[in-house]
Amino acid sequence: MKKGILDVLKGKFLVSGDAPRNWLFIIFVSFLATVMIGSSHSADKKVHQIAALNEEVKELRSEFVDLRSDVQRLKLESTITKTVEGNGLYPSETPPKKIKVKSEKD
Repeated sequence: MKKGILDVLKGKFLVSGDAPRNWLFIIFVSFLATVMIGSSHSADKKVHQIAALNEEVKELRSEFVDLRSDVQRLKLESTITKTVEGNGLYPSETPPKKIKVKSEKD
């Protein structure tokens, strides 16, 4: 067993008679390791991209809430009254009256 470990450490399996088979296996393992490293980098990149998109969604949602509250404030009667006073329009002093029409059928 000691001789086997020394042979591996010295690299004799790379120059022995069946070396081409060992080299093909080493190239295959290297290719698989490269693919694995590349896929893990791709997954990490996607995770960072998802995190950035989630932050953007949070920002857009808060902007939407702010704008919606501004629009609701602008729709208030007091705000509209102040806006149209600049054009010379004022609210009526007398309340509106209902007009009832009697038909001949009744």
